[in-house]
Amino acid sequence: MAPYAIHKVQGVKVGFIGMTLEGTPQIVSQQGVAGLTFADEAATANRYARELRRKGVETIVVLLHEGGAQAATGGINDCVGMTGPIVDIANRMDPSIDVVVSGHTHQAYNCNINGKLVTSASSFGRLVTDIDLKIDRQSGDVLSAAANNVVVTRDVAKDPKQTALIDRYKTVLGPVAGRQVGVTNQAITKTQETLFGTSLGESPLGNLIADAQLAATDDEQGAVAAFMNPGGVRADLDAGPVTYEEAFTVQPFANNLVTLDLTGAQLYCVLEQQFVTGRTLYPSATVGYVVDPNGTTGTAADPCAGTRVVRGSLTLGGTAVDTAATYRVTVNNFLAGGGDGFSALTGGTNQVTAQIDLDAFVAYLTAQSPVSAPTLDRIRTTAEVPAA
Repeated sequence: MAPYAIHKVQGVKVGFIGMTLEGTPQIVSQQGVAGLTFADEAATANRYARELRRKGVETIVVLLHEGGAQAATGGINDCVGMTGPIVDIANRMDPSIDVVVSGHTHQAYNCNINGKLVTSASSFGRLVTDIDLKIDRQSGDVLSAAANNVVVTRDVAKDPKQTALIDRYKTVLGPVAGRQVGVTNQAITKTQETLFGTSLGESPLGNLIADAQLAATDDEQGAVAAFMNPGGVRADLDAGPVTYEEAFTVQPFANNLVTLDLTGAQLYCVLEQQFVTGRTLYPSATVGYVVDPNGTTGTAADPCAGTRVVRGSLTLGGTAVDTAATYRVTVNNFLAGGGDGFSALTGGTNQVTAQIDLDAFVAYLTAQSPVSAPTLDRIRTTAEVPAA
């Protein structure tokens, strides 16, 4: 199957190239992409743009799951201080490519980069991008290109067929979705705290989920610590009763919990890899360590070379970790396979797969209710804990 489609619009051929991002292996389950290769986005788009032109297509649109972000002062149809991978990708794309419909970052922007219209419509259906192209009927070339990000409102009539389908499933799922599984004393958010000027700190909800995963595996699997990836925490919890639907919205991916053996040295390496990937692993309450903002960051090839995590500061259950000892640690199967760039976790041995993460979360909410937001004191800095 060709990685593009050609549609005739009012008699003019328009080519659409559909692409994921080169970094796909870092954001999906490693088992799901085993044996696949993900190439450079610009080089791939240019390759198929040439193929489309050989088929007589002069108007070319790229649909790409990669993006960027503009400055906070920019509106939904602005392009203020644009940064991110999409900028370099668009700059390296062939001039024959006219439009890039981007995504991934959940941001809104409407840009012209290197003569190309580059758009993104935020996330969760909040915006729709209206793209208008004027095309020369004889040559097939784009004469002008414009876009407008439009806020999706609710002042239109509901589609009867879609409403009927939604109502049908609400009826079927209602008893399950509406079941109360716990109570929170306060709103518990997924927002990350700032750690030395970057949002690499803990998250109240992320910590809570890690605690739930440890509680689900400490007895049968012998786990002494658990870690949760930030991308797997998808929504906040409001104060008050928590329904199964709300818990599902927080953890919708149905990942299995995996408990594995890691040496103390491997644990330090996993934590150092956070600063290479730019992603924090939310730790269970049994975990504590100190970060030095002046430490060095390892490399993708050798994350263990980093010195951000103060050696000797990592504790499990209040006891200093021995780099030569082995510890049972729980993560989800996405992380266990090296997801989010945590390749150090693939070195874990004696893996045991347990229940689905959502089931562990629901069980914890039920058992611990009313639940409060965990304190954010599991990762500290040298400013808080000066060297002895």
